[in-house]
Amino acid sequence: QVQLVESGGALVQPGGSLKLSCAASGFLFNFYAMRWYRRSPGKEREGVATIYSDEATTSYSPSVEGRFHISRDNANNKIYLQMNSLKPEDTAMYYCNTADNTGNYWGQGTQVTVSS
Repeated sequence: QVQLVESGGALVQPGGSLKLSCAASGFLFNFYAMRWYRRSPGKEREGVATIYSDEATTSYSPSVEGRFHISRDNANNKIYLQMNSLKPEDTAMYYCNTADNTGNYWGQGTQVTVSS
């Protein structure tokens, strides 16, 4: 059974930093791309960042490019999202995601609030 468990969300001031984690289990983690998405109230879900199985190939939404960094630890089945220079518009529920030949999977989310 695929499980994705996010952690690390918090209240942070504008300009601050935060690191999210996602622990994965129940599938061949090393073989699949992993993604972070976010959803703010009243907005569409947004793909934030993707990291592929090689641990090196990444892509980012233009809204976070240069401020966020996605990484993965294939030895421990985890991905991370380092978020720097946070802005109020980064406030959202952040979700970990993967998809394999059996389905599309989501974690429960972790809340990030950027406010002074």
